[in-house]
Amino acid sequence: MPAFNEEIGISTTLRALTESPDFGPDIEILVAANGCTDRTAEVARAFGVRVLEIATPSKTAALNAADDVATGEVRVYADADVTADAALLRRLADAVNRPGIEAAVPRPAVDASASSWPVRAFYAVNTRLPIFRGRLFGRGVIAVSARARARFDRFPEITADDMFLDAVVAPAEKTEIDVPVRVIAPRTTSDLIRRVARARDGNSEFECYLRAHPGVVAAPAEADATSWLRDVVVRRPWLLPAAVVYVAVVLLAERKRRSPSWDVRSGWGRPAETVRVPAPRSPADDTDKVVP
Repeated sequence: MPAFNEEIGISTTLRALTESPDFGPDIEILVAANGCTDRTAEVARAFGVRVLEIATPSKTAALNAADDVATGEVRVYADADVTADAALLRRLADAVNRPGIEAAVPRPAVDASASSWPVRAFYAVNTRLPIFRGRLFGRGVIAVSARARARFDRFPEITADDMFLDAVVAPAEKTEIDVPVRVIAPRTTSDLIRRVARARDGNSEFECYLRAHPGVVAAPAEADATSWLRDVVVRRPWLLPAAVVYVAVVLLAERKRRSPSWDVRSGWGRPAETVRVPAPRSPADDTDKVVP
């Protein structure tokens, strides 16, 4: 569990795991606090989990450091702001142990109940994009087998670690279990634009990585810029007003990430967009992978 300045929310995440009836000694939790300037490590240690403190504020460095000391046959990579209990981890591990399955994810359930209407409109379209079907990204929690993990040495220095895992595992080797994981939507439009800009940066960076490393096991399907229209709005005409908002957000995010002042780390470390009140059990970095 990589964590960058997650003091506000990591206690909710760790409490859901460690206080679950299904939690036991066979589940090892590693929190990799990377570049934190708050009490993330201290809060995590209070739950009795193993904490690694890494000076570099890098999710990749955190993942690799945790992988170096982790044990067990199934690895579950989970974002620190995604609430998943031990029962979900066991269901994911059971799925990965099935013949021919090397990776498993839960079903994403975007919670926009505390969001502004433009954010809700955006996700009305985004959550229906077919690019998310049968993929590993957009959940914030991914389980992989030891065999899949052995296909690469280290996580590369890219933002989209979940897209990397998605490319490492072939389509027939992935499965989605019918258990929801709660993905919290941004609260404001400005938070959403920042999140989408960060996601588009990650998508672009990953495409460059694939071109430079053609040996990736399974190259992912390319994004279709008209999918929001053909696959969503044409089939659901009542979503046209939401689609207008969707396109506007994507264009504004693209303009933002291309501005000279843009910093890809903008918004990391739990800004207003992720300060939240714990919700009932219905537990993805975010549904960050936006493919317009």
